[in-house]
Amino acid sequence: MADLNKIVDELSALTVLEAAELSKLLEEKWGVSAAAAVAVAGPAAGAAAAGPAAEEQTEFDVILTGDGGKKINVIKEVRAITGLGLGEAKALVEGAPKAVKEGVNKDEAEKIKKQIEEAGGTVELK
Repeated sequence: MADLNKIVDELSALTVLEAAELSKLLEEKWGVSAAAAVAVAGPAAGAAAAGPAAEEQTEFDVILTGDGGKKINVIKEVRAITGLGLGEAKALVEGAPKAVKEGVNKDEAEKIKKQIEEAGGTVELK
């Protein structure tokens, strides 16, 4: 049997892009979707989250929704923001919609959105 603690350590070290790729590979291999599990847990989690509805959102995900026809400029900007290599940044831009940064504060999210939009891309904050 595999050393489960070692597997957990290795999974914890994955970047967001690597985790997304792993999820896609597992979905293809086993024919299941991680989204289905989220949908099942969704209503219970939604009911619990409905209580503190007046609370303002403090963490945002910056989602690249498109390159606006200026793929090279957007790739350069994504590389500058994330520190990714050329191939990884290109894969992120071509695979849009994809998260560029997750769990950032509002000011940083707005700054990243502005940078990508100035490069010609389209961005959504969640």
